[in-house]
Amino acid sequence: MELPLLDAGATVQVVNVSFRRAGKVYWFSPGDLELKKNDFVVAETQRGLEMGQVLGRPKTVPEEQVVPPLRPILRLATLEDHARRDANTAREESALELCRRRVEARNLPMKLLASEYTFDGGQIIFYFTSEGRVDFRELVKDLAAALRTRIQLHQVGARDAAKLLGGIGPCGRSLCCSTWLTEFAPISMKMAKEQSLFLNPTKFSGACGKLMCCLRYEYDFYRETKAKMPGLGVEVSTARGKGTVVAHNIARESVTVELPDAGEAEFKLSEVAAPIKSGCDHTGGCGTCPVKQAMPKPPRRPDTGPPDIPYR
Repeated sequence: MELPLLDAGATVQVVNVSFRRAGKVYWFSPGDLELKKNDFVVAETQRGLEMGQVLGRPKTVPEEQVVPPLRPILRLATLEDHARRDANTAREESALELCRRRVEARNLPMKLLASEYTFDGGQIIFYFTSEGRVDFRELVKDLAAALRTRIQLHQVGARDAAKLLGGIGPCGRSLCCSTWLTEFAPISMKMAKEQSLFLNPTKFSGACGKLMCCLRYEYDFYRETKAKMPGLGVEVSTARGKGTVVAHNIARESVTVELPDAGEAEFKLSEVAAPIKSGCDHTGGCGTCPVKQAMPKPPRRPDTGPPDIPYR
């Protein structure tokens, strides 16, 4: 049996929707609706109906970039939909306080963070942190009897906890994760080392206790700029003669060169020339190449699943 050939040029129309402030962005099918940025819509998700906000006009993308199934936007949000969401928000605070009292009564080792009713009000989700696994089966029974709805408890990590609670970072501004950062990218000590920071994690740890997300913001700039610079100890040619590189200034994109007769002087990258070894492939392997090509980044594929953590 022959398999049908895929149309490599097939496209599909999608629209970006977010269900929480600084939450993940999902692709949905706009159908016949005329949508624009900041419209509130009701969409079908794996968790049922959800009310979200459109982040831009519908756009056309290659079909192979879409993670099936592509769920539809059902309608523009009505006044009744807004009223229902506001009512759910009002109920969440009292439900969270009730859950907190039951946790204290049972002396469970868990810290409650937030609660969230689904859009139809048929389920409430409590988010918490804990050092280990928690047996909350009896707690679920208590909450179900008191709230008369389905109960779900969801344990989250330190970074998600900071996103839920919010706060002020060392920079004096609101935490990026709770205001605009939609996804957590991996952060490593290599990024701090690349930016010539003191390798003391306490100096660049965020409110969550993990390495700060902002270490990634300038990492690519530092890495790419350093790749263009001749290494320390490399002999370079300048307008004032030959000398040896003794320091880098990444922010100014310059190097400090020690000249035999004139001492140290600072030069822009465009003002120095380093000898390139024969056979150099511009990957930095020779140790002296001033032009190291950056590796291309793989394209991201957006999620189309339901929102998992509430950010309002």
